[in-house]
Amino acid sequence: MSKTIHIGGACGFWGDSTLGTEQLLQVPGLNYITYDYLAELTLAIMAGMRMKNPEHGYALDFVDVMKKALPVAKAKGIRIIANAGGLNPGACASALKAAMDELGLAVNIGVVSGDDVTGLVSALRKEGQTLHDQHSGQAAPPFFLTANAYLGAFPIAAALDAGADVVITGRVVDSAMVLGALVHEFKWTPQDLNPLAQGSLAGHMVECGAQATGGLFTDWHDVPDWANIGYPVVSVEADGTFELHKPEGTGGLVNVAVATEQMLYEVHNPARYALPDVVCDFTTVRMRQVAENRVRIEGATGLPPSDQLKVCATYPDGFRCIGLLSIVGFDAQAKAQRTAEAILERTRAMFKRQGLADYTRTQIEVLGSEVDLGPHAQARLGHEAVVRIAIVHSDKKAAALFAREVAPAGTSYAPGTSGNFGMGRPGVVPLVKLFSAFVPKARVGPKVMLEDTTIDYAEPRHPTGPWEPTAGAANPNVSAVEVPQGLRGQPLLAIAHGRSGDKGNTSNVGLVARRPEWLALLRYQARPERVAQYLGHLAQGPVTLYDCPQVNAINLVIEQALDGGGMASMRNDPLGKGMAQLLLTMPIE
Repeated sequence: MSKTIHIGGACGFWGDSTLGTEQLLQVPGLNYITYDYLAELTLAIMAGMRMKNPEHGYALDFVDVMKKALPVAKAKGIRIIANAGGLNPGACASALKAAMDELGLAVNIGVVSGDDVTGLVSALRKEGQTLHDQHSGQAAPPFFLTANAYLGAFPIAAALDAGADVVITGRVVDSAMVLGALVHEFKWTPQDLNPLAQGSLAGHMVECGAQATGGLFTDWHDVPDWANIGYPVVSVEADGTFELHKPEGTGGLVNVAVATEQMLYEVHNPARYALPDVVCDFTTVRMRQVAENRVRIEGATGLPPSDQLKVCATYPDGFRCIGLLSIVGFDAQAKAQRTAEAILERTRAMFKRQGLADYTRTQIEVLGSEVDLGPHAQARLGHEAVVRIAIVHSDKKAAALFAREVAPAGTSYAPGTSGNFGMGRPGVVPLVKLFSAFVPKARVGPKVMLEDTTIDYAEPRHPTGPWEPTAGAANPNVSAVEVPQGLRGQPLLAIAHGRSGDKGNTSNVGLVARRPEWLALLRYQARPERVAQYLGHLAQGPVTLYDCPQVNAINLVIEQALDGGGMASMRNDPLGKGMAQLLLTMPIE
């Protein structure tokens, strides 16, 4: 098949700009626009919405975006795929249908569901099977707010085969929306492992929106026109080879360096990136610049998938509150620290008088004092500081008491306390923690509907085979490399750029050598034992280094690095977005 399919990624998270939709609708020949709304804990937020209103539990603003976009997309033959359905894809589809009926626009809406496995988890309990968290080994708590399996691409393809103009899903792997379109267009089967791996990589590149077009790029000063940054497009051929680019006339930057950072983003072992439909080996990927803001990407290889599906579950564990105060003047950092300590001391005394238990956890961070760098901080004392006080308590009443005692600092403690940015009293919210485990794939049944008609769908038989999940790990005893004279003592940034992401309580940092001849030097300077020591104030777990020599990169997986990760973390950077920036400050020995 000689055709090329053009797919744009308009949304990288729930809350992303509507600019992507506006841009992509103007791309000549575009076939699909995808929307990725679901981060790991988004479903927990949606669970709260659904508890208040049974018709909610999905990305409400998706319907608002579609009111303007879908008439244009329909006229141009552009199909929409979105995981906006969250916990309630049927209700999302109904709301979209009602909105289109008001406009007099006839659209076929497909729905992919079946990812809710709360019933399966209960059944496994009754059968005596205890789920354990894949990161911590913790046994499953007695109650889950949500439990959703990550589905793959083939149910999406089935909805497109049935004639859907729009496909709304619940929890699917982020890359499945692009891969589902490609399976439909090219009629790939589960045996087409290499095309499936390439298609998954294409989806991985666009799933975070503008991150593929210069967003979060280390060399940010080289990225023009942030305000009009282009959203990504992949133009995919029948074998899965694709070119990454962006709409003409937009800002941003697409080059091999940007693409390599994004390829390693939130990937652990790049030789064994496990998805429901294929296990991808990204260590065979090749990239080359073929035009300005256009990169050709090929060579990903595929292995048979596991017979398990990952489940993202959430459970409640008390209440949390975060207070912020700005403080200016002499000794700003010291005043900020003492202010936070006084608030905690006062509220603990109040708890004791009222018979309330102590805090479950507290954390004070003085932003502006390089708190994330810990012992490596070099900030000079400044005249401005922001103190962030995070608390967790088992009792909502106690957390609310803390919330009331933040504002009195404005008249009770340090001179120069200038307020809390006009945000009012901080809110108390349920603390929702993440639990990741695996369930048998054979016991999860995806469902596909078109309008009110159930599509006869059965998950195709995937090949399965043994593969070593740790394949690709580099020997941590890497050889010492002579450091060129001009680089000694410079930060790692001088020889590398990188990006970091999270999975639960684990951070990954993909580092890319700025020159091919510096890869061995980078590998030695960022060897696991040295990284573990440098980030020891943040990370308590082991560090593993994976090699990606074909793109001059390494990928570091740092366990127990995020104080629990997500909402469970007390840190200002709970998702480790700044971990690469921290590591790039490490001096070259």
